Amino acid sequence: MNNRAVISTPDAPEAIGPYSQAVKVGNTVWLSGQIPLVPGSMELVSGNIAAQATQVFNNLAAVAAAAGGSLDNAVKINISLTDLEDFAAVNEVMAGFFQEPYPARACVQVAALPKGADIEVEAILAV
Repeated sequence: MNNRAVISTPDAPEAIGPYSQAVKVGNTVWLSGQIPLVPGSMELVSGNIAAQATQVFNNLAAVAAAAGGSLDNAVKINISLTDLEDFAAVNEVMAGFFQEPYPARACVQVAALPKGADIEVEAILAV
């Protein structure tokens, strides 16, 4: 795949496995799932689900910028939560990062996430 570009930025947490922060093919960018890790320290952000969700969306925004776009270019968001009781709080945080027309989205509850995180979000951008 000659037109596949790997996206990487120090402004988001480094990959914690055999994957890239994002991959761009043509004008589509697939952003890997982000958990609430603080870039540099690679420690989970402390605080409630709103603080965690804010860190996750900041991480995604940094990767989107490195790909030549922004979260405004998101066409699909997938959110995984360890507790769907956090749904409303995450919606409130997400509303601060996105404008209408909003991207398509899925939100599911999962049994566990890497490093014991409560939230992971991935995105697809059209830039």
